[in-house]
Amino acid sequence: MTDPRDMRDDDTLLEAIRAGDESAFSELVARYELGMLKMAQAFLGDRVSAEEVVQETWLAFVKAVRRFKRRSSVKTWLFGILLNQARKQAARRPKELPVRSQTQRDDDDGSSDWFDDAGEWRSKPEVWSSNPESELLSQEATEYIYDAIASLPEKQRAVFVFSTIEGWTPEEVCDLMKISSTNRRVLLHLAKSRLQQMLDEYFGKRRKSPADSGSEEPKS
Repeated sequence: MTDPRDMRDDDTLLEAIRAGDESAFSELVARYELGMLKMAQAFLGDRVSAEEVVQETWLAFVKAVRRFKRRSSVKTWLFGILLNQARKQAARRPKELPVRSQTQRDDDDGSSDWFDDAGEWRSKPEVWSSNPESELLSQEATEYIYDAIASLPEKQRAVFVFSTIEGWTPEEVCDLMKISSTNRRVLLHLAKSRLQQMLDEYFGKRRKSPADSGSEEPKS
């Protein structure tokens, strides 16, 4: 395991990459690739497309690395490339009906068992953790969660993914998306409001017992 004291910061890695240091590029990939894959999969809804977008992002990064003007951090620039690549991938897809509740109300206040009053997860879905025994890690549930996120409007989706899944600071999200702090809060609230309804509906149906579904009485 690498001693954290021996790890180079992003700016140092950038200069080394520009100088042709392949190990520096490998170090940057190891640092961010998992987060990039999670972000792309949440944005697009499927693993295969996410892997393609991550690969395209690294290719674009290598081509543009010498032109980077440092107007933002290396991390923000890298994920900005990723976001643009994900948008291009999404634009190439045929239009699909959104995965959302038919009973969704425009005046919903976003409160539920999924999020607290501040809009944070009460208990983050295990789909983003390493617990293989969780109910949320069943293939069907995992696909539904990613589909639900991918069905959000683009700006809501991006703010949600970076803020909630990746854990970026509000300042980092605003810098990446070029939006105000107020706009970020509104977009995040709307995203969580929509998602909580879809998750409530989905897991409510999964947890219904046969008796709740109106099973037939046994014959005498």
